[in-house]
Amino acid sequence: MDNQDYLDEYRTQLREEVCSRCIEGLPNAPPCGPLGRGCGIERHLTGLVEICRTTDSALIDPYIEKLHDEICSSCEYKDRPACPCPLDYLLQLAVEAVERVQRRRAMQSSG
Repeated sequence: MDNQDYLDEYRTQLREEVCSRCIEGLPNAPPCGPLGRGCGIERHLTGLVEICRTTDSALIDPYIEKLHDEICSSCEYKDRPACPCPLDYLLQLAVEAVERVQRRRAMQSSG
């Protein structure tokens, strides 16, 4: 399975559970990138999945710290006055969506 196929299930789950609640959402989106909106979920999907894969906490704080350390610190929007990224306020939903995919994949591989 190539990286694109690997990420498709995460992308679909995130669009269903997170993008539908984004206050920055555009008509006919997601995806937002082709419509001129730089969405952090779309731009940093691989990093978001990796943060969720490598963090195990009932609290959101460790996820927030990793988001800021590993994604925000190198994001092209970090020095701009307006960040189009919904991850600051939708991170909890994003973590839940990614972890749902991980549980589903674990069940499929064991069953």
